[in-house]
Amino acid sequence: MKQYRAVVFDWDGTVMDSTHAIVTAIQLASADLGLPVPSGAIASWVIGLSLEAALYRVVPDLNAEQMPDFIERYRHHFFQRDLQLKLFDGMQNMMDELKERDVLLAVATGKSRPGLDRLLVNVGLDQYFYATRCADETQSKPHPQMLHELLDEMQLPVEQVIMVGDTTHDVHMAQNAGMDSLAVSYGAHDPDTLSKATPTFQVDKVAAMRELLLARV
Repeated sequence: MKQYRAVVFDWDGTVMDSTHAIVTAIQLASADLGLPVPSGAIASWVIGLSLEAALYRVVPDLNAEQMPDFIERYRHHFFQRDLQLKLFDGMQNMMDELKERDVLLAVATGKSRPGLDRLLVNVGLDQYFYATRCADETQSKPHPQMLHELLDEMQLPVEQVIMVGDTTHDVHMAQNAGMDSLAVSYGAHDPDTLSKATPTFQVDKVAAMRELLLARV
């Protein structure tokens, strides 16, 4: 059985139960600017991408002049909810178990650096991760640069690292980097959509993710 020395986690919809808050913030910001309000399914599909790239896809009527105002309204609505956001049940215990086994933990997220740092402190995980990369620091998913930079920082070969995420963007980023992937279907993308992206593994619960990872580290 293949063994891993590090696990790279996506954040929203994978570690933190934040999908609904992101979708709601996109919908409310659209309404604030008088733009067509996207459905929940459309809004959730872009979770994990860098914010500007995501917004042009999910709100096609949005133009460049409106983008700063849209981002301001999005952040206003999201920040009203982010202190109430929680980790998925079982996530903290799994992180503790991985750290006890000296597994390196990392984050590759579409969030901004200030956004990720604030949430890491809010949930008490700011000392858990050896390395983190955000979309405002490097190429957005599914480009593999985020993972390449994390591999360099952890000084590990790609064969010893696995990427965990809840969207096809995460799976495709891992594939583009030559890295194994674990898709979790309790987040933004449904099981069928994830399966079509052919992740290395796929689970539907945190408990199943824990079992799979602990057997391979």
